Amino acid sequence: MAEFLLPTATEQDISALDHLVNSAYRGDSSRKGWTTEADLLDGIRTSEESLRTMIQNPNASILKYEEAGQLLGCVYLEMKGNDLYLGMLTVSPEAQAKGIGKQLLLAAEHIAQSRKCHAITMTVITVRHELIAWYERRGYKKTGKIEPFPNDPRFGIQKRLLEFMVLKKEII
Repeated sequence: MAEFLLPTATEQDISALDHLVNSAYRGDSSRKGWTTEADLLDGIRTSEESLRTMIQNPNASILKYEEAGQLLGCVYLEMKGNDLYLGMLTVSPEAQAKGIGKQLLLAAEHIAQSRKCHAITMTVITVRHELIAWYERRGYKKTGKIEPFPNDPRFGIQKRLLEFMVLKKEII
């Protein structure tokens, strides 16, 4: 596999990450892209405090994708047993459909292989059919497992009852 190395975010990136993630998932700015959750959730997607916790987790990292010094994408990766959990895959609404999400996924898969992980797992809101299909085209499969969406305003305020579907890609 070719090298797909992306830099790891540090605490100096927290403010930019907070802006990127919230602008891509919530509010009117997110409607410019196809990954918006604005019709499903109110509130914020993340906070600087949550991002700091993620960055300080010794089993986790946030990879970032930048062009010309501008943060355009990120992905959260966390070792969970023999698997790599992938979350918060984010691309700026203005930069979507340019292959950045695919590059972030390839970087995650490279890391999973280098760490000899068995699989990459993730959770996706079950009603995000277009997003689930995007992951399926990249080799991720529905596991049949459904998890509740947290009833916690730190993750957003549900406009309707939501659940997560667990997707998984075996690493060879």
